[in-house]
Amino acid sequence: MPSIELINPADETVLQTILHTTIVEVDAAVADAVTAQRGWAALPPAERASALRRFAAVVDAATEELAWLEVANSGHPIGQARWEAGHVRDVLTYYSAVPERLLGKQIPVAGGIDITFLEPIGVVGIIVPWNFPMTIAAWGFAPALAAGNAVLVKPAEWTPLTALRLEQLALDAGLPEGLFRVLPGRGPVVGERFVTHPQVRKVVFTGSTATGKKVMAGCADQVKAVTLELGGKSANIVFADADLELAASTAPYAVFDNAGQDCCALSRILVQSSVYDRFLELLEPAVKAVKVGLPGDEATEMGPLVSRAHFDKVSSYVPNDAQVAFRGSAPMGPGFWFPPTVLIPSSRTDRVVTEEIFGPVVSVLPFEDEADAIALANATEYGLAGSLWTRDIGRALRVSRGVDSGNLSVNSNSAVRYSTPFGGFKQSGLGRELGPDAALSFTETKNVFISTD
Repeated sequence: MPSIELINPADETVLQTILHTTIVEVDAAVADAVTAQRGWAALPPAERASALRRFAAVVDAATEELAWLEVANSGHPIGQARWEAGHVRDVLTYYSAVPERLLGKQIPVAGGIDITFLEPIGVVGIIVPWNFPMTIAAWGFAPALAAGNAVLVKPAEWTPLTALRLEQLALDAGLPEGLFRVLPGRGPVVGERFVTHPQVRKVVFTGSTATGKKVMAGCADQVKAVTLELGGKSANIVFADADLELAASTAPYAVFDNAGQDCCALSRILVQSSVYDRFLELLEPAVKAVKVGLPGDEATEMGPLVSRAHFDKVSSYVPNDAQVAFRGSAPMGPGFWFPPTVLIPSSRTDRVVTEEIFGPVVSVLPFEDEADAIALANATEYGLAGSLWTRDIGRALRVSRGVDSGNLSVNSNSAVRYSTPFGGFKQSGLGRELGPDAALSFTETKNVFISTD
């Protein structure tokens, strides 16, 4: 049976070997999920809500264990990993309110009463990336379970450990056997079977735009529902009237968090030309102050890249003759260490400006005025996230409406919260996750007319 050796990104030691799920095993899991989902959906809403609260409580008790699993498997700094484990708990808690609040409507009609019901889709397949293994999984499975569905999760090949532990925690919390399964394995096997299996009625995919297009095309063959959260090349726009010190001191954490392995990374910093040089002066000490070190060190702010293959990909964007303005530091020796790197491209069409690097590399470019800033921010096939810095509230609103992006923040670099919708424009995705309406995307609306004649 095929398997994969999991490698610790910080020291390149072997953690353990994980067996891959076969197509036969996927089909068996789908069959079990179909049965479990019927029983789950038939429970009174209050019982499903209570089960999700128990799941959240069990996760809460295991946050330290989950965090250290992520440190070892993904190279995330322990402080970040603790936040991620707590985030899973919080997302489950948030969506535990959904079962008792999935409200249909009564629509006025002639000759009778018309009502709608929100019915669960059935079995949902969730394909999770390696950059935020447990948090992004929770964004899918929590609202899907809350809406009455069964869930099958395919974690990324490199980073399955926290998802596998969450499956056991779900059973410990009393969720029915077969309702929430984690199936480690290869995308062309497990992920592809989610797409082709007729009883998997929705696929949630987070990953590259190229793979997302294939998932979407496969789901179209069965008119299967799909949510896609794909790539990004987001802009951090700094106007001359901004608080330059604050914008510069926070910019590194908007792109170097998780070693830049974030689809929301603000990997293009656009600075009004009149303050461009001053901004770079302020940015350099902020970048060099980023603490890159062993993930288990409480002081570490940035860890290693996830794998040797990914290290090589990121390195290809910064050859020896790259236009490097300055860099931070990173440990030497074993591990996939890449220092925070700031580039000053000579062209707005340079590949480091247009392509998603998915590493701790940021480009800084000047712009002239508001119209130029919007045009430059939108000069990408992506539209996931972004920030803008200005003291002019009118400009903040104009630019926010002008930038083609699903998630924007003003005078801050944080637009993603579990209580607000998340998703992208253009080739950054399709549909929305998180927020009060996420569970609705895991339901079908059923209309029923009752004649009173």
